[in-house]
Amino acid sequence: MTQSVEVKNLAYDYQSAAGRIQALRNVSFKLEPSEFLCILGPSGCGKTTLLNCLAGFLSPSHGEILLSGKPIIGHAFDRGIVFQDVSQLFPWRTARRNIEFGLEVRNVPTSERQLRSTALLRLVKLEKFADAYPHELSGGMQQRVAIARALAYNPGILLMDEPFAALDAITRDEMQRQLAHIWEATRKTVVYITHNVLEAVFLGDEVITMTSGGTIKTKRKIDLPRPRDPLSPDFTRIQRELLNDIAH
Repeated sequence: MTQSVEVKNLAYDYQSAAGRIQALRNVSFKLEPSEFLCILGPSGCGKTTLLNCLAGFLSPSHGEILLSGKPIIGHAFDRGIVFQDVSQLFPWRTARRNIEFGLEVRNVPTSERQLRSTALLRLVKLEKFADAYPHELSGGMQQRVAIARALAYNPGILLMDEPFAALDAITRDEMQRQLAHIWEATRKTVVYITHNVLEAVFLGDEVITMTSGGTIKTKRKIDLPRPRDPLSPDFTRIQRELLNDIAH
């Protein structure tokens, strides 16, 4: 089931050698089921901290997060997560067995696991690499396996922390197109962290920009038809507007 997200007056503080640091302050937004939200901002603005709160890895200092109206309590299988690190896969497992890992944890029968992993390998266009190990796959292929693994247990929301940042520019462009295709096919609710303006405009239904103080600066709906053309005048105009949001 695809989930809605509501973040209410979220704050997160942590203790450092320099004293108490406020990473997030008064963060509030709503996300409807199947919406694709991109969160954009400079390094250190609290993007990853926010994602970790959504994932249940961190407990907010103040405020609350509701998934389909219910407060989150720790991490659960209703949220799938894809990280930036291309080495996030288990190196001793094949692509198929990486995808099936969460299903094994939930004691899903072998036949059902294989049906699910086969469908996901087809979705991410890696059917021919089902028995390949991570070291035999390119960075882009590994990230596609990671996305398939996050989708395997059918979470209501997909959380993605700059998943293509470590890839070269050509591979990143292709992965953006692949992800747009996967989202169209699954209609998952997505929260996607990035510092790349073009990526945010290409993928997002809405883009939130954050400041270095851990607050939301702007929220913009991206009313462009899909598939999107990065060379179109409207695409370029929205890029300029977002760059202006970040700069001022």
